[in-house]
Amino acid sequence: MAERNTWMAQYPDSISSIISNPEKNLVEILQETTSKYPTNHALSFYGRKITYQQLLGLSQGFTSALQQNQVQKGDRVALMLPNCPQYVISYYGVLGAGAIVTQVNPMSVERELEYILNDSGAETIVVMDAFYPRVKSVQPRTNLKNIIVVSLQPSGKDFTPDRSFETFLADGNGKVTPVTIELEHDIAVLQYTGGTTGRSKGAMLTHQNIVANVLQSYEFFKQEFELGKERCLTVIPLFHVFGMTACMNLTIFTGGESIMLPKFELEEVLNTIKNEQPTTFPGVPTMYVAITNHPHAEEYGINSIKTCNSGSAPMPVELLREFERKTGAKILEGYGLSEASPTTHCNPPFADRKPGSVGIGMPSTEYKIVDVATGLEEVPVGELGEVIIKGPQIMKGYWNMPEETANTLRDGWLYTGDIAKVDEDGYLYIVDRKKDLIIASGFNIYPRDIEEVLYEHPSVQEAVVIGVPDPYRGEDVKAFVVLKAGQTATDEELIQYCKQNMAAYKVPRSVEFREQLPKTQVGKILRRALREETVSK
Repeated sequence: MAERNTWMAQYPDSISSIISNPEKNLVEILQETTSKYPTNHALSFYGRKITYQQLLGLSQGFTSALQQNQVQKGDRVALMLPNCPQYVISYYGVLGAGAIVTQVNPMSVERELEYILNDSGAETIVVMDAFYPRVKSVQPRTNLKNIIVVSLQPSGKDFTPDRSFETFLADGNGKVTPVTIELEHDIAVLQYTGGTTGRSKGAMLTHQNIVANVLQSYEFFKQEFELGKERCLTVIPLFHVFGMTACMNLTIFTGGESIMLPKFELEEVLNTIKNEQPTTFPGVPTMYVAITNHPHAEEYGINSIKTCNSGSAPMPVELLREFERKTGAKILEGYGLSEASPTTHCNPPFADRKPGSVGIGMPSTEYKIVDVATGLEEVPVGELGEVIIKGPQIMKGYWNMPEETANTLRDGWLYTGDIAKVDEDGYLYIVDRKKDLIIASGFNIYPRDIEEVLYEHPSVQEAVVIGVPDPYRGEDVKAFVVLKAGQTATDEELIQYCKQNMAAYKVPRSVEFREQLPKTQVGKILRRALREETVSK
């Protein structure tokens, strides 16, 4: 594959060496940025501004408090927080103590929370007060000793004997005991996967993995960045690996400002864009759908944004074009995985951008397409297979799961489970997940092929396709559709539209209209939830 990637010539060996063997960990990067831009705003949260000097001081205070509470190198500290300053302070504070950030989705139900806490062995958790009752409920069945509660507003609640975030910070004595970090070996973050194929798995991301991905991202986008000047709209969750790297760590590396929102609410996002004028907006397709379909999006100054980095789910081509037509912003679609810290590919700002593709490899990233059956033979250009990836951002393995690790990491290659192809220029096209493949009457059907067509229908706002059991064909194609406000369409109309635009064996046999589709907190449509719901009927 390397010989096809002629654009790789722009990366000299010196850059590749720096990326693959970084000299600083994330805490040292924060210290370096603070020395350059001490009074620059690092964080903005509903009008509250925190400078780099303040952020560094608060994170060091958190490190000191952890050490005073006997948290040692290698201990796991869980963060169960939405986007807020306390998340960033805690994250860098935990890393400063040499401990391991254990990411917990705040929407986790008690069963999921209990599993992650026990699997990781976390004894300390930082949690938003709204989720505190869940933590207390599972505490007797876990190893939790320290519960640190974040309140964004005075609540009048008494969390004794557990401590508030402010009280915990006061435990620090102002001193931080230095901890030696081996970037290549020491784990920085346990990033739990969604558990779509069984038990949720903790991807072990080392300090080297995460820093390498920050350096890769900067090298890739450096023409777009003005150091010390960028403002990143941070609405994708920081507990998600995409937000962690693309919004928090990369922004701190470049001396920029993170404009933080705890969740995506359309009017709030548009007003924040209007008032704060962000220059970058990492997001997911559902966010761009919402903005595109707002009747007055152009009036909110969306053109302040130079780059929208789209990830986490495929971007329908028609949506990309409509968003850009309406806003003037540029979307660069990329690809990544929790196991890769996460970014491995993106459409380049310095070369051709190909709608429908997730672009080219990040610096120091190798990839190839191999046969699905054995995973050993590389397939020709343009043919479908499983994409496998190698690079300094690839995880160490899965926490306490040697068999899963051996299945996923083979000879240094990460087997992604994604069906893809590459063109003659090395651009990668993700077709679907292996597990989402629909097999009907012996035909392989990839849901994204059908979804792309549905998104082109003028009445369709969102669409997702699954396979449902059929006694004769094995599986049938079923589409779930959300219509645009004020638009109408019938199931027969959409089926006829599909018949005109795709092979007969791909056409959905049924269409179900919904007011909304189930999504993860990051905004990815939950195909699995629809599949499980359909099977249980």
